Amino acid sequence: MTSPVGERFSEFFDKWICQLDGYLQQLVRVSREGLSESEHQTLVSKLTAHYKEYYTVKWAAAHEDVLVFYCPVWLSKLENACSWLTGWKPSMIFGVVESMRRKSVAELTEEQVRKIEQLRVKIKLEEEKVEREMERQQVAMADRKVVELVRTARRIRNEELVVVVGNHQVEGLVEVALKGVLAGLERVMKAADCVRLKALKGVLDVLNPSQSLDFLAGICMLQIQIRKWGQNRDNQKGSNPIILGELHNNVIF
Repeated sequence: MTSPVGERFSEFFDKWICQLDGYLQQLVRVSREGLSESEHQTLVSKLTAHYKEYYTVKWAAAHEDVLVFYCPVWLSKLENACSWLTGWKPSMIFGVVESMRRKSVAELTEEQVRKIEQLRVKIKLEEEKVEREMERQQVAMADRKVVELVRTARRIRNEELVVVVGNHQVEGLVEVALKGVLAGLERVMKAADCVRLKALKGVLDVLNPSQSLDFLAGICMLQIQIRKWGQNRDNQKGSNPIILGELHNNVIF
């Protein structure tokens, strides 16, 4: 059963992804028209603002119900399979940059290549930090206090409790423990989102406006195409498997 938060965010996401597709069409058109650097920068700013809107709405919704973002009903199975802690994995964007270089879409200077590599290493370390925090949250689910609460609640249900402890009291303790778990999951989600935004901004800071257009076009194209493939696969039975490792080669540019 979909929660009210999940329903509202599903509606928002459908509109947001349609707008993203519209921006992609603009990016493709502008990259072919040879507009001025200032016009390129204007479109880059519009698209980055669009991504910021997504995270603003996401964080507000997650504060009400963070669990819907760990099992999002608005995504296809393929999108969920590609997900990393409620979103795309930050280091994925370096594959897009490499695809740009390999297909000669953007010529990067040696200085740009050096900065991108430094950013890649930094983002990898931050990904690992967030993953360790997620592991800590998962382990905390089975700590001594939570296990004791589970045992107590079970004994009450089976009417085997000798010490008089009201069921209402136990439920209150469980609720407190659960709130702690949910707060931890929300922190992990926000930390992962911050790494995503940091990776995106870091690459854009290195690229010039024209290169940024090509880069953002690749990011948008990848996200939209994975969604289309996933939706098609969910609606069809017996379809051919998609090899995720070939996504960059087949989609980007």
